Amino acid sequence: MKRDGDAKSCCRMEIWSVMKTRLSWICHGPTEANRKGCFPDDEPLEEKAAQRDDLSLTRLGTIDRVWTSPALRARQTATLLGFDAIPDPAVRECDYGDWRGRSLTELHGSDPDSLALWMTDPDAVPHRGESLSSVVRRTGEWMGHHLHDAGHTVIITHASVIRAAVLHVLQAPPSAFWTIDVEPFGLVEMTSDGRRWQLRFPQVAK
Repeated sequence: MKRDGDAKSCCRMEIWSVMKTRLSWICHGPTEANRKGCFPDDEPLEEKAAQRDDLSLTRLGTIDRVWTSPALRARQTATLLGFDAIPDPAVRECDYGDWRGRSLTELHGSDPDSLALWMTDPDAVPHRGESLSSVVRRTGEWMGHHLHDAGHTVIITHASVIRAAVLHVLQAPPSAFWTIDVEPFGLVEMTSDGRRWQLRFPQVAK
């Protein structure tokens, strides 16, 4: 015979199996900063990207809510995809401080030691902005806050935040940040049963 506590626990598990949380992270479209290898500021999408009409959302299915980074390029991407998205500062881009608008090539020539430190130490902030560890931490906190959001949530954000989300799911250290590559318009999916997150790899066709 099941004890009352066991029955309640089983009931909660059955409820969450039905009310599964699904997150679809979408990286904003390409910008001039992407193409030139520059640290982003608040630049818009490239003109060609902003005029695309071949982006299909069929595989996403039913969507219950959409969040977006407050950045212009993310909001433009949300509009391009036909979403009425709510800006959320918690999924904003990493603050690159003094390096915003500067290219990797330029920094490699003018301040290679600081660039190398930033690439190898996720706690480093040579640009006097935000560390990669901080991005991972705040993204994990956002996911914890939305762990029990039943239904399907879409988040339009940045490669840095999507990398952080993947690290959070895998419980990987911030030092693994650069092992993940996210392209413009890239999609990463995750699900939760209310206890933990899992990466989700949907079928190409159904």
